[in-house]
Amino acid sequence: MTHFDLVIIGTGSGNSIPGPEFDHWNIAIVEDGLFGGTCLNVGCIPTKMFVHPAELADAARHGRALGVDAQLNAVDWPGIRDRIFGRIDSIEEGGRRYRQGPECPNITVFPGRARFTGHKALTIDLHDGGTAAVSADRFVLAAGSHAVVPDVPGLAASPGTGTAGTAGSGAVFHTSDTVMRLAELPASIAILGGGYIAAEFAHVFSSFGVQVTQIARGKRLLKSQDADVSAQFTKEAAARYTVLLETKVTAVANSGDGVELQLHGPDGTSAVSADVLLVATGRTPNGAGLDVEKTGVPLDAHGRVVVDGHQRTAVEGIYALGDISSKFQLKHVANHEARVVKHNLAHPGQPISSDHRFVPAAVFTDPQIASVGMTESHAVKAGIPHDVKVQNYSDIAAGWAREDSGHFLKVLADPATGLLLGAHVIGPEAATVIQPLVQAMHFGQTAHDVARGQYWIHPALSELVENALLGLPEATPAG
Repeated sequence: MTHFDLVIIGTGSGNSIPGPEFDHWNIAIVEDGLFGGTCLNVGCIPTKMFVHPAELADAARHGRALGVDAQLNAVDWPGIRDRIFGRIDSIEEGGRRYRQGPECPNITVFPGRARFTGHKALTIDLHDGGTAAVSADRFVLAAGSHAVVPDVPGLAASPGTGTAGTAGSGAVFHTSDTVMRLAELPASIAILGGGYIAAEFAHVFSSFGVQVTQIARGKRLLKSQDADVSAQFTKEAAARYTVLLETKVTAVANSGDGVELQLHGPDGTSAVSADVLLVATGRTPNGAGLDVEKTGVPLDAHGRVVVDGHQRTAVEGIYALGDISSKFQLKHVANHEARVVKHNLAHPGQPISSDHRFVPAAVFTDPQIASVGMTESHAVKAGIPHDVKVQNYSDIAAGWAREDSGHFLKVLADPATGLLLGAHVIGPEAATVIQPLVQAMHFGQTAHDVARGQYWIHPALSELVENALLGLPEATPAG
């Protein structure tokens, strides 16, 4: 068994940890899949690289209200796909080659699947067919998550493989790990799921002219969002493509060149056929697959590795970060946690903590959605005093320019202090519009200080933020 000073499992954000301060350490990196992790290879980066051409393809729909009569002539799916993965794959290959090369003489890369066999002891099933046994003083668990495949008759592939099913083992289907590499653009696609992954792919494929049917068990799409945001998005999605709510898939089977889904919904049983099935029902942490409990690291009820505020597990010297331990499953959170872990590895006597107070997130669909902090329903349910202001895009000049309708920014503030409690946007460039509010929350700025203490470019979408903050009541200190 080879002993290391540090073993890092996973090459997403975990790959950012080795640096000059650890040049004197003997480090092992274990990677079962592609270098760079979910975000680079099958997540936020390639999906958003599909979203932008989808926005261009969908522009004609938005132009009608503005007097622009345009049409989409064609979508070159292989060209779009190859442009995206031509860049992604070269970055993945370069990252792997760098870590294996002479630039990193103190690092050993193990391509393979790892599992703990005892206290700080790891066995790796190597991709070349061999095995390796390693131990270490310190570990960083950064192995991410995998796509969930629900227990539906006909979906016979094992959860977590990230591969499509095959005709011999059940219905052919894709997850977000594989659907972006389709050989050709299908005429129709059925998307199973009501969350952000399903929403983004529904937007992309619908924009490219594919007949989309989205199937969700809930009463609304994106139900974790603010209730008003979720309701508005569900309304607009249903106007673009077929949305089946409160519907359960009871069976899936291959049918001709595609698939057929048996459904049970509010109106009873029915069936839907499509060329392609995308299963987009979420992702689950990879901690159980690593057998982390054999090294004394517990998992919570959601399968996440349990960490404290310093990203430390219950076992001294073992840290965890990103999807394997975080409820957020966001790349910017994993990057933040990696910086915390890097500091704490180098300075164990002066640990710093992760800051998860105000974590923003966005859904890159149409309309775009972004959020930070608590929702209005959470504040009401928890009995938290709050003021609310809803600012419509249609009430600012940049909204007039777009003939925008139905989209808005909702802000929540503490009545006593004027500090922001949450913000939720649905509309053009929501992920950018929300950033001044994220900044205000992190730096403890009051709503009216932010609104009045700076210039706001006119006429820009940022005036949505200015007007929303000015619309909040002045703070009234308690007592």
